Amino acid sequence: MSKALFIAEKPSVAIEFAKAMKINTNKSDGYLESDRAVFTWCVGHLVSMSYPEKYDPSLKKWRLEHLPFLPKEYKYEIINAVKKQFNVVKALLNRDDINVIYVCTDSGREGEYIYRLVDQMAGVHSKDKKRVWIDSQTEDEILRGIKEAKPLSDYDHLSEAAYLRAKEDYLMGINFSRLLTLRYGPSVSDYIGADYTVIAVGRVMTCVLGMIVKREREIREFVKKPFYKINANFNYDGLTYEGEWKAVEGSKFFNSPLLDRDNGFNNEKDAQDFVEYLLNDNIPTQSIIDKVERKKEKKNPPLLYNLAELQNECSKNYKLSPDETLKIAQELYEKKLVTYPRTDARVLSTAVAKEIHKNIKGMTSYGPIKEAATFVIEKEKHKGFSKTKYVNDKMITDHYAIIPTGQGISTVYKLSPQVQKVYELIARRFIAVFYDPAVYQKLTIETKIKNETFFTSFKVCIDQGFQDVLYVNTKEQNGEVDLNKYKELKKGTQLIAEELEVKTGESSPPKRYNSGNIILAMENAGQLIEDEELRSQIKGSGIGTSATRAEILKKLISIHYIDLNKKTQILTPTGLGEIIYDIVDNSINSLLNPELTASWEKGLDLVANGEINSEEYMAKLEKYIMDKVQRVIGMNNQNMLFAKFKAIPKEVLDKTIKVSSSKKKDLEGSKSRGKGICKCFACETGEMFENSKAFFCSNWRSGCKFSIWKDTLKPYGQKVDEKLVKALGADGVVKGVELILPQTQEKGIGDVVVNKDCNGSALEIKNFKRV
Repeated sequence: MSKALFIAEKPSVAIEFAKAMKINTNKSDGYLESDRAVFTWCVGHLVSMSYPEKYDPSLKKWRLEHLPFLPKEYKYEIINAVKKQFNVVKALLNRDDINVIYVCTDSGREGEYIYRLVDQMAGVHSKDKKRVWIDSQTEDEILRGIKEAKPLSDYDHLSEAAYLRAKEDYLMGINFSRLLTLRYGPSVSDYIGADYTVIAVGRVMTCVLGMIVKREREIREFVKKPFYKINANFNYDGLTYEGEWKAVEGSKFFNSPLLDRDNGFNNEKDAQDFVEYLLNDNIPTQSIIDKVERKKEKKNPPLLYNLAELQNECSKNYKLSPDETLKIAQELYEKKLVTYPRTDARVLSTAVAKEIHKNIKGMTSYGPIKEAATFVIEKEKHKGFSKTKYVNDKMITDHYAIIPTGQGISTVYKLSPQVQKVYELIARRFIAVFYDPAVYQKLTIETKIKNETFFTSFKVCIDQGFQDVLYVNTKEQNGEVDLNKYKELKKGTQLIAEELEVKTGESSPPKRYNSGNIILAMENAGQLIEDEELRSQIKGSGIGTSATRAEILKKLISIHYIDLNKKTQILTPTGLGEIIYDIVDNSINSLLNPELTASWEKGLDLVANGEINSEEYMAKLEKYIMDKVQRVIGMNNQNMLFAKFKAIPKEVLDKTIKVSSSKKKDLEGSKSRGKGICKCFACETGEMFENSKAFFCSNWRSGCKFSIWKDTLKPYGQKVDEKLVKALGADGVVKGVELILPQTQEKGIGDVVVNKDCNGSALEIKNFKRV
């Protein structure tokens, strides 16, 4: 009997597919099976691109003459840590009784890539392959996705873009990291007192580093300037208000060089002289209202959350890093509470809008917004929703905005407080779009003394509208202002200016990026647009994708190029980060250009949409790399770079030098203890020593890079200590170790085996058996 094979990205997703289809399965090692279907999973990536030494062993050693590295055909390999699961999946894909394969990996470019690599390495032929594309993991959505599954070939362009993205990151990372390390690494090591410095370069990562360093230097170089504004206090029969002078057309100071744009006078004496001119020794002095405008303004609910907006909001309100927010959103998605989180869209599709009452109905049992959701249902506020700006098929690529599914509300209360907060944010933003706009009464007055204009503006909320759902307290923002008392004021009303005063201010430097608004800046090609409404209208090509931005920041922090203040979420470059920036800026400075980086991403979108072919894209990429490699090899700018390094403040550099010195001391301190724990597993001539973070080879100075990090087995519930390393020293394996599978949290026993390849994990788990 023929069977269908469903291949997901995680075991938990495969289980949900089986449940949705009401199929009772028997559990096997790495898959579930019934009499009509098989469900298996990839546990993330099972296949990776091979390092250059797999093409030619001589390429393992970094040399300038080996660059640029541009293979004609790319090699791939099974990831050692998940080789067992790959073999399970490969066998299932090629089983004779499997006649149709449903690809159920994440619905996006990276999910497509994960499966296509497995399909390629498993050599799958003559099978009917279908793609399941879903926006949530609810039962209805899974069943819809299976029913409407399209031929896998419909996604070939997306697959091409996925392969290109991987090749692009691979080629830029390998070529430019090796190039800059060989050219400038020794100079950096000398300058900061390190033994060896690798200069890590990435297509997106380096651009983001540049944004953070540039902002820090703008702040550092900013010179505060005082300015002097003129304010007047007006009185009409006891009714008072304040106005601020602006040099508009008709003013004697219109476009005057004595002014600092809209801020006021540059010089205090000029400001005082102007006040004297206006008063003409008369206090109070006569004034007249030139214009009064009363109007109502409406403020619409904001668009729904995409991942970038959610990450920004969580950083601002809860001091969560983008990575933490993504993990929480993913958890909510896997628990069927919200829709797919890795989305760039902030609107819904017309198909979803037709069924939106189901989501709203579900929210009527969610305590924090129970009344708000009930109000929407009872007043039928969702009628005609598909005609609003919150529904637009043209603004959706892979997935629509993040919204609550309306299901599993009882599960919400069992979540951690932090996860509940994020869920409530998503739920409130969702319900808010069905509410009326907030309404403001605005009053503006233009008052003249002589021919100079003073501006007064009041804005009072008269109807909270959607802001009640979002907890926006406009009384706190605007204060209690009764506009009725100003109703007698009209054009031509004469009044007196009781006082004119000079108010001193100071220009402010730009603000540092935080972990939230850097994501927004990345989304808009380096342009940070603070205003939410304007941001919704201006959408440029982004740097990175919603799925990768958090990981990029995490990488920059882990390699000590930037620092993240966990309390404030403020980002600052380290001394090393500034050095790397200077090197890139004076060698391959186009890597720091957000517009160029965004154009690469736009090119991938064009490939995914079938508008350009992959050969055209690849030719441009290879030419770019060749040109940059040749240019940098011919450079002679070491002395100039040292001058740049010296311009970095001592207190910033001292932290970098301190870190480098402590690493050096850690290594040398371990070496001075005498006899090592055991022989080095890789070079077999050195000995293994211990420092605070790892076990390493005594031949590290002469090139042996073998090390075992102490947290290697942390995901498996074990620690790497001296006892384990000593036991491994006997024959490279310790059998019967109690372990926990990180993907499924299942307990069992397995063998810890040494992997001598310095490029991968130093330890592997083999022969795992569940207990």
